[in-house]
Amino acid sequence: MTRKFATIQSDIEWQMREGAIRGGQKLPSVRELADRYSCSKSTVVKAYAELEKRHLVYSVPQSGYYAVAKNGDIAPKPRTVVDFATASPDPELFPYRDFQHCLNKAIDKYRNDLFLYGTPQGLPSFLNVLSKHLPDSQVFARPDEMVVTSGVQQALHLLATMPFPSGKRTVLLEQPGYHLLIRLLETHGIPALGIARDEQGIDLDRLESLFRAGDVKMFYTMPRFHNPLGTCYSERTKKAIAELAARYDVYVIEDDYLADLETEPKRDPIHAYDSSRTVYLKSFSKILFPGLRLGVAVLPPPLRETFKTYKQLSDYDSSLLSQAALEIYMQNGMFDRRRRKIAAAYHRRMRLLTESLDTYNDTGYVRHANVRSGVHTHLVLPEKLNVADLIRKLLPRQIIVKDSSSCFLPNTDPLPILKLSVFQAAEDRIEDSARQLMNAIKDSVTK
Repeated sequence: MTRKFATIQSDIEWQMREGAIRGGQKLPSVRELADRYSCSKSTVVKAYAELEKRHLVYSVPQSGYYAVAKNGDIAPKPRTVVDFATASPDPELFPYRDFQHCLNKAIDKYRNDLFLYGTPQGLPSFLNVLSKHLPDSQVFARPDEMVVTSGVQQALHLLATMPFPSGKRTVLLEQPGYHLLIRLLETHGIPALGIARDEQGIDLDRLESLFRAGDVKMFYTMPRFHNPLGTCYSERTKKAIAELAARYDVYVIEDDYLADLETEPKRDPIHAYDSSRTVYLKSFSKILFPGLRLGVAVLPPPLRETFKTYKQLSDYDSSLLSQAALEIYMQNGMFDRRRRKIAAAYHRRMRLLTESLDTYNDTGYVRHANVRSGVHTHLVLPEKLNVADLIRKLLPRQIIVKDSSSCFLPNTDPLPILKLSVFQAAEDRIEDSARQLMNAIKDSVTK
């Protein structure tokens, strides 16, 4: 059996490699191969299962086995520029081939459902998969407590514009904070307040004062791997935020968009301390690819029906094909394998950047955070330094950086913070780029 099993595998692989079997082509049936190789059907099924596990073939119920197309792979390109500015995931880590396999299976599995209107809440089978996936982030929720959204951005738009039971209207957010939410609030004329956040966290007394003032309907926060700071809240701070929100009738909007990059499994979200006052948001765009446009909102009962109504009026449903493909991607173990690979890659880059800054930041006037995971960190620069000039001076050195002015509310004075992201920073050039960055800062300060 072992010899026949290996022979079937190697023969199919050879035919795919030589082009005799093309991507998407239906493969011989189990019965046909059993006759051809004079073996049992179970031997053929086992060979196909092993090939499917390696993403060379995929199965379609009541149809058979098909070859996975290979033309979706993108060869790594040499990088001449070190990009510390881009907040989009690295295309070289995208699961092109894996996800193409899952898209093909999703179309065949749900062919009677994908081309009709779905439900505003989400594909029911996908919601069931999510309810088993979220506990990995210490979020325990039933499918009826969730709504699938077209990314976290859509969820924020709905929450910012919909009425809350308290009748309050003001949105409180960290400063610096998410630039697109700031633009959203400004565009819609929604009252907004800011609370300062730095590498140490936030002033909890100030937070209580703002909650007590009476008109804050929601506090938007990124407790984990904050953008642009890269820092995380302590357990004490997260518990305090949950307690204050309950005391002053404020909802916490917890954006956990980088939860899958966590390297410390015991780091709980705010939702774990009070699910009745926390809206938990999770995105799959950063761990897979932005074009997926899928996120999930876990909502407490008082907000759930209003959110669903606003969601239905916004787009009726999020892409059913994306939901079905991601469901299959999670169920067959591909997501966990990809998550570990991507998390490890970004962890190496971030650790290398922080260690390089530790080595080359010998100034007494530039602060950098001790960030070891995630994808963001930052430098706090001297106020006398012209950040725009610094950014221009780095371009001839093929180093791209970005300031954080867009991360502050209008009519406020932005702090001189330089955002650094390792999403698309080539690992082998991080150390030298950090050295050049610090040298450029020193030159700018002394002139």
